[in-house]
Amino acid sequence: MSNARLLLTATLVCVLSGAAARAADTGAGAESQTQQRILLDTIRAHRKALLAVNLQLSAEEAKDFWPLYDRYQTEINAIGDRVAAIIDDYIASFRDLSNDKALQLTESYLAAEVERVQVRRAYLAEFAKILPGRTAARFYQIENKMDAVLRYDVAATIPVVDEKRDTPAK
Repeated sequence: MSNARLLLTATLVCVLSGAAARAADTGAGAESQTQQRILLDTIRAHRKALLAVNLQLSAEEAKDFWPLYDRYQTEINAIGDRVAAIIDDYIASFRDLSNDKALQLTESYLAAEVERVQVRRAYLAEFAKILPGRTAARFYQIENKMDAVLRYDVAATIPVVDEKRDTPAK
């Protein structure tokens, strides 16, 4: 990995880790949602820069790739926003989480994950028209690695359900 790639990767990891910690420390409410929005915007900005450095597209590939990528990201970001709202809902209610609410939130999360995979699958054919197969695969690998970093940081801020706690039925 070149020094520029390594530096960008390290920067992304640091930004994601620090921003997630700040978002988690702010607590619930409007301030937390503002911090979460800042985190998402930061991730989205760095994501494109990291891809640009690591894909090293030709001018012709870049001309066709970036508009398609922007469309793809718009769809993926909408799903990510839904997941963030589900997480906010969970964090706001996890202390008094009913069995019904726990299942409803889990169903909503799983539905969003299914939709995320469907979007990724649908765009693969379009990316493959623009990029060689190995570059398209590299794109998805880089996306997956960035998502893994983000998921790890977010997971660290989400409290786990206390299964033995008595809660109301609803």
